[in-house]
Amino acid sequence: MITPPKLRNDCFALPPGVDWIPMQEAMDRLRGGIAPVAACETVPLARATGRILARDSVARRANPPAPNSAVDGFGFAGPVPDGPVTFPLVEGRAAAGVPFSGRVPAGAAIRILTGAILPAGVDTVVLQEDIASDGTSIAFNGPLKAGANARRAGEDMIEGAVALAAGRRLQPQDIALLASVGLSEVAVFRPLRVGVLSNGDEVVPPGTIAPERMGRGAIYDANRPMLLAQLAAWGFEAVDLGVAPDSLNGLRTCLDGARTRVDAILSSGGVSTGDEDHVSALLQAEGQLDTWRIAIKPGRPLALGLWHGVPIFGLPGNPVAAFVCTLLFARPALEVLAGGDWQVPQGFVVPAAFEKRKKPGRVELLRARMTPEGQVEVFASEGSGRVSGLSWSTGLVMLDDSERHVRPGDPVRFLPYADFA
Repeated sequence: MITPPKLRNDCFALPPGVDWIPMQEAMDRLRGGIAPVAACETVPLARATGRILARDSVARRANPPAPNSAVDGFGFAGPVPDGPVTFPLVEGRAAAGVPFSGRVPAGAAIRILTGAILPAGVDTVVLQEDIASDGTSIAFNGPLKAGANARRAGEDMIEGAVALAAGRRLQPQDIALLASVGLSEVAVFRPLRVGVLSNGDEVVPPGTIAPERMGRGAIYDANRPMLLAQLAAWGFEAVDLGVAPDSLNGLRTCLDGARTRVDAILSSGGVSTGDEDHVSALLQAEGQLDTWRIAIKPGRPLALGLWHGVPIFGLPGNPVAAFVCTLLFARPALEVLAGGDWQVPQGFVVPAAFEKRKKPGRVELLRARMTPEGQVEVFASEGSGRVSGLSWSTGLVMLDDSERHVRPGDPVRFLPYADFA
């Protein structure tokens, strides 16, 4: 007589005898095994936003190149003691782009405008709003420190300094910095080409078959449009590889066609050990494969492999698990492959607006969003097929692998989706 096991009713339970990998260990293994694969090119600053620096950008000129005034006012040699003082004015003025060519004698002052180079003999500026003037002299009340309202030469950046280090993904404000130190072009990595492949005979690309003509076991492909859109939002070149059939030969054909078109592949579905899980089987037989059963919910099976030198991230087939694993594992790894730095989401701790009992031994990630009251609420269901929860949420609550009973008001860690950008 067969004795059934005790009912667990938990597809994420950690069975004895299975080599489960803690999430942080999986992260560390992944981080230690990847390196940039993208080629380099030089582009003008106007086309550099969103690109990743391939080499350190070195300042060709100091910023500011000379000491200058931070305000509109009057310049002289400081400091000024406490109490009223009067300075005679020298003839002329200093303006941005039109420096004063003479020297201001000690005890005298000169009209100076914002951004103007400090004339010889001037190191301090008083605001024009703080003075009284009869046209030939100025009077104001001290004290005023030497150097007040003046910018030192190179106080922002000195010539020859590293303005931005290699590996940085350039933002618009970075372009301003590079331009200010005399750079007009930069060496960057070519955008990483990332292919997205779905797996399964049951998967139907949206728009190819009308809902009323769909077979009973068919489903529309949600993973591929989602991942393509996410990759594009992250600044990668997203390449649609279509849907692979449930056969080794069909999958092999898809991967062979992709290897000359992309630098990396995100593949969803077919990474477990079932009869139709051909991604794991093919990589094991003809490529390189490292399959991990990671102690997280949702997620668990994650296949990392190579197909003729092209890295492949084998994601779970359920949309929520595929999305979460893409955020946690593929996102930082792809950034390194693209030439950037490993990205760790910062997140923040906020009060919970929910209650949950959590089992020990695995990290759990809950679809969540902030409330107007500054608390974080979670989606009503934890099912990995509930795509609506991804649309509803703005981030994830991460609960570590310890046992926990979360009650309303308890502190929890919230990772906004924007932190992965």
